[in-house]
Amino acid sequence: MTDTTLGQPKPPLGVGEIISDSFSILFGKFIPVIIVAFVPSLIGLLLSGMLVGFGAVLGTETPQYTGPGMAVANVLSGIIDIVVYSISAALLVQLAYDAKLGRPVQLGRYFGPALSALFPLVVLSLVAGILAGLATIVFIIPGLWVYAVFSVMVPAIVIDRVGFGGLGRSASLTKEYRWPIVGAMILIVICAVLITLAAAFIIGLIVNIVPFGMVLGIPLFAALSAIGAGILGIFVALLYARLREIKEGVTVDQIASVFD
Repeated sequence: MTDTTLGQPKPPLGVGEIISDSFSILFGKFIPVIIVAFVPSLIGLLLSGMLVGFGAVLGTETPQYTGPGMAVANVLSGIIDIVVYSISAALLVQLAYDAKLGRPVQLGRYFGPALSALFPLVVLSLVAGILAGLATIVFIIPGLWVYAVFSVMVPAIVIDRVGFGGLGRSASLTKEYRWPIVGAMILIVICAVLITLAAAFIIGLIVNIVPFGMVLGIPLFAALSAIGAGILGIFVALLYARLREIKEGVTVDQIASVFD
């Protein structure tokens, strides 16, 4: 089944329902979602903190970009962020489908597929980020549009197992639906940014007021960041499922059966 059949109207993406279901899964499976996103986030924060300083990572100090050593450290920190995103997103994709189908969440079962897809996920996430960044330099909307083109790359790699074909697979699935995806992503990113800003504010108070505030701030920042990562990862998983339903007639049950 395809939405490009001559004479037939294009099926709606159903952005409102996807966003609603994303928040429903987030709050319905809150603890598993936070665990899945928290662990990679915490490890990433610790590694990045050792490279560029924990104050810079938590937003309580201005990042330093002077000297070749700091330049390398910041590049490595950025790569760590991409690895953390890739692992969290690959885990959340699988959790989202189990939650959507009312099946029990099985965290241990998600790591095998996530780790096997990690290398192409990291490489293609870096490529997509560079392309979107270049587009954003020109004008913000093209940047968001590029993000929409590659928005379902993670589930395409994890579910379809297309490896380095993930960008092409995502581009194919999102074709004719990119502007609705841009609108939905703006709403999701606003939510994630608000959570991040709240986290930075709370952690700034803790670090400056509470003794050993940095020790408390790191896991708290990771936990709050996990909420933003959780809603984004779930949204992407459900968006991918909806696009495959529209374009290929594939149900969520059939998608999730890949891991059975």
